[in-house]
Amino acid sequence: MTIMSASSSAAINEEVFKQLRDFIYEKTGIYVPDNKKYFLENRLSRILREKNLRNFEDYLYFLRYSANKHDIARLFDAITTNETFFFREPQQFEVFAQNLIPQIIKENTQMGRKDIKIWSAACSTGEEPYTIAMILYDLPELVSFRKEIYASDISEGVLMSARRAIYGSYSVRNIPPQYMAKYFKDSGGMYVLSDAIKSMVKFLSINLIDEREVKQLKGLDVVFCRNVLIYFDDKAKKKAVSLIYDVLRPKGYLFVGTSESLHNITRAFRPIVINKVVVYQKV
Repeated sequence: MTIMSASSSAAINEEVFKQLRDFIYEKTGIYVPDNKKYFLENRLSRILREKNLRNFEDYLYFLRYSANKHDIARLFDAITTNETFFFREPQQFEVFAQNLIPQIIKENTQMGRKDIKIWSAACSTGEEPYTIAMILYDLPELVSFRKEIYASDISEGVLMSARRAIYGSYSVRNIPPQYMAKYFKDSGGMYVLSDAIKSMVKFLSINLIDEREVKQLKGLDVVFCRNVLIYFDDKAKKKAVSLIYDVLRPKGYLFVGTSESLHNITRAFRPIVINKVVVYQKV
């Protein structure tokens, strides 16, 4: 892959950079710091060439007044990074399977529910929700439960990849052998996920700071929103976490990334430590 130099397209001047950054923030909650100006230039230069736009000022005008949903999605694809893999932060999945699932089964059964609802927010290319699906599929205590797994991202590009469910060696390197043998087929060095697991996950385009989009979901037992809040400033974090709170059922659970915290963001969740893993529970 060739990294484009700033000279391959007109550079972003300071004023246009600030306006473009504000536009991105308003639409996504993602804050682009000053030291990412060159990154933004590189990521968006290809779009300028495709659209035959002279400079970033023309691109900003296009976004504001002429862009359709596809064009905005292209912008989101360009600014988001999508590095992920199966069974990332495995201690969280152990706590999910061994501690939370039995509690959820008990509580849902008491409420007359025979289902479990999970949301993988900012799911990227699908490794996280498919990890959740494999775990749930393999639990005998959930055989009689309806399993609803929702997975969302702001990027249409990564959602297309997620629906294909074909992965390279980097993505699958941490998958336990029993899951690898049972649910993947090696196809010339690419790994194809089984239809049984693919069919368990429903993919949606959801912007985490868009109330209307988030509220497509409701009554969720667990939300995984990991390694995404780090891209938001405090205002956007508070909005996203508040919307997640609203779509969780009473006493529902939230996982954030192991390097993330809701400290100073909200008091609406109670942190619980299980086997050195922090889980947030809706108060």
